[in-house]
Amino acid sequence: MRGRAHVAALGLLLAASPAAAAGFVDPLDQPAGPSALAARRPLLSVARAGERLVAVGERGLAVFSDDGGARWTQAAVPVSEDLTAVRFASPRLGWAVGHGGVVLATEDGGARWERRLDGRGLARLLDAWARDGAGRIAPAALAQARDLAARGPDQPLLDVWMDQAGREGFAVGAFGLALATGDGGRSWTPCLDRIENPRALHLHALLEARGTLYLAGEQGLLLRLDRAAGRFRAVAIPYGGSLFGLASVGRALLAFGLRGTVLRSVDGGPWQAVEAGVEATLAGGTALPDGRLALAAVSGELLVSADGGATFERVSARGAVLAPAFAVAPAGDGALAVAGAEGVRVVALPRPREAP
Repeated sequence: MRGRAHVAALGLLLAASPAAAAGFVDPLDQPAGPSALAARRPLLSVARAGERLVAVGERGLAVFSDDGGARWTQAAVPVSEDLTAVRFASPRLGWAVGHGGVVLATEDGGARWERRLDGRGLARLLDAWARDGAGRIAPAALAQARDLAARGPDQPLLDVWMDQAGREGFAVGAFGLALATGDGGRSWTPCLDRIENPRALHLHALLEARGTLYLAGEQGLLLRLDRAAGRFRAVAIPYGGSLFGLASVGRALLAFGLRGTVLRSVDGGPWQAVEAGVEATLAGGTALPDGRLALAAVSGELLVSADGGATFERVSARGAVLAPAFAVAPAGDGALAVAGAEGVRVVALPRPREAP
């Protein structure tokens, strides 16, 4: 213990030295470094791009697999900021967001990524929006934009969503940060005034379910896009804790988060709590091609529902050591791609039980 403390203190002194400062390279200017173990490093999000699987995570790492997760190839990424979410509108067209206000885009299914926005440009964008919006935009939204701009490049984005055409979309993040695009992410506009979030709570997850776009955040914040008004309006739910994800299957929509919390609404009806059977925070969820729904916990536990999220069954990774899981995506052939603290792996799920 004492030896480790001594090494840690020495490391802090070295990091504060002029030599260390001179050698610092901003992660926004440093492409992700090559790593033979990229698929085993912490990865925070995973998605399907047609038949391909794509995962992103710490220090700009992005990997893809064309054989169901048997082999992974590292992608070319122009930054080394942590990437928090990845989303595809088609097998080739996708987006990723992350810390440092980073928005990336790919047009080849995730093999190569290009910068669309970063925290430096975002801070300028927010500042200009606040100045130009005086007299037009609500004072509270302008003040929020100025506060965000004052943070400089440190602007964590936590999720991104695009429509099927790859044109209209949103990116959301910490402290109520919200951006909109109408050109596939080539340009972005702050949309803080279009979101009912007066306390500037963190915005964690976006999901379109049956033609309606939902947005989940901390302290029980759940919003639904009113397309006619162009605004995200608050949805009343019986929960005040943080929500980290959304999932939809059939007629059911689920919101999930802290301490194994799962809330469920059917056909837009009242929200009810569901017993998930775990106490750990639920961080990821997805619908499966066979009609089931899967959730992942930061404890590494995986849950599967065959009745639209009304009940859940815990499944094992067939002997694998449980590691914190952050996101899941269908991997084909009854399997689940799981991104987490030990990289991305593909888990074979038990086959659905036949109806009696």
